[in-house]
Amino acid sequence: MNHSIYSADRTTHLKIVAVALVAGISIMTFGIALRSTGDSNAYAQQQTVRVIKADKPVMITSSGNSMIR
Repeated sequence: MNHSIYSADRTTHLKIVAVALVAGISIMTFGIALRSTGDSNAYAQQQTVRVIKADKPVMITSSGNSMIR
């Protein structure tokens, strides 16, 4: 049994790629299934929008003196 990925044959590399592909697809479908379950209107009703209106412009100035401690 060879434990090095560098000296592994083509079928071993193919098995590794296949397992990674199946794992990635299963994680992706699990995430999509979790997101798409439930009532979409209930999710939209939970979100609240806060509107912040601009006030009068304010000028911020500084004396330009540096403070040494």
